[in-house]
Amino acid sequence: MTHVTYIEADGREQTLDIQEGWSLLQAAFAHGISGLIGECGGACSCGTCHCYVQQDRLQELPPPSAGELEMLEFVASERRDNSRLACQIRVAPHLEGLVVHLPDTQT
Repeated sequence: MTHVTYIEADGREQTLDIQEGWSLLQAAFAHGISGLIGECGGACSCGTCHCYVQQDRLQELPPPSAGELEMLEFVASERRDNSRLACQIRVAPHLEGLVVHLPDTQT
């Protein structure tokens, strides 16, 4: 299990033990994190699982696909250099301690 901390827009933090291979979105759904909607169910076709990944750990993630980059063009909250879609980030042991901030809105 890998620990990832989600910080909601209001500052609430929740650290989850996430099974390897799960997406950040799947883990959020399973543990009741309310700041991610994921209207498409994780198919990278809606942009409602937008999150901000800890800036100094971005290089540990695979680069976003063309489809993810396209969806990030339409997110409801400010797009930043560290914006990613939670459905596209798979948890692995090397991500231990990752911090993910959630935007103030997804719609």
